[in-house]
Amino acid sequence: MATFNRLLTYVSALVQAYFLWLLLGCYAAAAFFPGVGLAIRDVSFGQIGLRQQETPITLPMLMLALLLFNAGLGVRSSELKRLPRVALVLLTGLAANVFIPVAFLFGTTPLLGLWLDTEEVQSTLTGFALVAAMPIAGSSTAWSQNVDGNMTLSVGLVVLSTLLSPLTTPIALALLGFLASGDNAEHLRRMATHGTQIFLMVCVVVPAVVGGLLGWAAGEERLTSAKPYLRLLNWAILLLLIYSNASTSLPLAIAYPDLDFLFTTLGIAVVLCFIAFGSGWALAALLGVDAPQRTSLMFGLGMNNNGTGLVLASVAMANHPRVMLPIIIYNLVQHLVAGAVAFFVGRASAAPRTPGITRALAQARVHS
Repeated sequence: MATFNRLLTYVSALVQAYFLWLLLGCYAAAAFFPGVGLAIRDVSFGQIGLRQQETPITLPMLMLALLLFNAGLGVRSSELKRLPRVALVLLTGLAANVFIPVAFLFGTTPLLGLWLDTEEVQSTLTGFALVAAMPIAGSSTAWSQNVDGNMTLSVGLVVLSTLLSPLTTPIALALLGFLASGDNAEHLRRMATHGTQIFLMVCVVVPAVVGGLLGWAAGEERLTSAKPYLRLLNWAILLLLIYSNASTSLPLAIAYPDLDFLFTTLGIAVVLCFIAFGSGWALAALLGVDAPQRTSLMFGLGMNNNGTGLVLASVAMANHPRVMLPIIIYNLVQHLVAGAVAFFVGRASAAPRTPGITRALAQARVHS
């Protein structure tokens, strides 16, 4: 059993070390071999109703719920107990995570009509609206840990932004709905008024809370032996989910390339991502916090849960696959920027660093 655990730890470390390459591989597979991904999206398990509202339960939704359940299991109660110590930084970070991307899109969207047609502008706006409205990605804690960030603040940003998402996500979508028109405006209004709350409660909040409660009941020591399995399962589900959702839009982008739309989307993703990471650095300077808290703020504000955004888009806007392209591009860009930020933060640190797979394996052994 110990040998098998070491093998799982080793494989998980390999996946972590080469995640960006695996992510690119998933996008390539979705672009040229989308069949399996589309079949996964078509699997449905009926509908769930709440307050006269119905939401279909699909396989990607269940996969997303499992990701959040595992994330809840991994939250350490000892870190949550220390949240009052970083309360001001935490609340400021949560507010910035909601309003800075919204403000950026309000300033950017009117300019897009100078070179994009109306449909392209609306697809771009709607896609990035879903990016801006999502809670903070759980992967931000891993990036923060890799460069000695403040884990109490990092975990707090992820947990509270997730728990507050049924409130904050509709607010962001409602605000950005004023910029939209036609079908896109109607979809954003519908998601802001009722559809998103059910989705986030069923697929995000409830699984995370249940996972957290089970993790607390089991205790951190009992979960230690299960961590290699959970970590590898998380990687597999995340990559499969990305592949499945990307299968709807990337084949069209390859078959009918629209270069001005693609390059504009890429440019907005890069600028938004740098602004998001930069706002974390600026807030840290404004609040006068130490380097570990600054690191956690940068990764927290820079990385959104785009898996949730992709699944929500596939449910609420199945007839608009182009909307998913900005989310897909931003998901890739945020990991590339996170890697660059981690490199420079690690380089600036006085502590010695071990590169690539060696360091990933060392961390995996510590956490296994």
